[in-house]
Amino acid sequence: MFEDSKESEDHSSRTTAVRDEAHFWLNGYVNKQNCRIWSEANPQAYVETPLHPEKLTVWCALWAGGILLQKR
Repeated sequence: MFEDSKESEDHSSRTTAVRDEAHFWLNGYVNKQNCRIWSEANPQAYVETPLHPEKLTVWCALWAGGILLQKR
């Protein structure tokens, strides 16, 4: 019984991947959902940003066979 479960654990660890992606805006924009900036400046002040600013997306996956990288 233990041998069977050990074999299935080995198989799943070889086929399991962990992945994530991050977006980096080229104009200095910071996503408010990912970063909180506290300041004594006027909270009503705002900065206009373009509707679709240029950005770089980096994607990475880790699995037993190595690391996969992709830039879009």
